[in-house]
Amino acid sequence: MEKTLILIKPDAFGKGHTGDILKRYEDEGFKIIAAKVMQMDEKIAAIHYAEHIGKNFYGDLVEFMTSAPLMALVLGGENVIQRVREINGATNPAKADEGTIRKLYAEGVTKNAVHASDSPASAAREIPIFFSEIEQFG
Repeated sequence: MEKTLILIKPDAFGKGHTGDILKRYEDEGFKIIAAKVMQMDEKIAAIHYAEHIGKNFYGDLVEFMTSAPLMALVLGGENVIQRVREINGATNPAKADEGTIRKLYAEGVTKNAVHASDSPASAAREIPIFFSEIEQFG
C-alpha cells in the first residue's frame, strides 16, 4: 500500500474544514494510517521545507505554517500520491479545477489549505518528520 503525508494547513484547519477534507479522502477509499493535531515549529518547518530554504517565499511560508495548529496525517491506498494530488488541485487555487480541495477551501498560493507529498521519495522523507513507526497503523 502506498502512503502519503497530508497536512491540513492552519488556514483550512482554523476555519473548520478538516472534517470535510477528511471525508473527501475517505470517500475516495483512502485509509487514515496516522493523524494528529499539532503546531509546527521553526525546526520542523526547516526540515520539512528544506528544499525551499533561501527562496524568496520561504520566510512567509514558515511564518504561516507555524502560526497556528494544523492536522498532519498519513493516508494509504492504491496510487494515493497521484490521486490525492488530483483531489487537492493546483497549488494556486485560482488555477485549481472545480470541486478540488484547494478550489473549495484555499485562500491563495501560500494559504492553500493542504500539503501532499509529490512522490514516493518525498513521502518516505516527509512522513518520519511528523510520525514515528509506532504512531502509524495499517
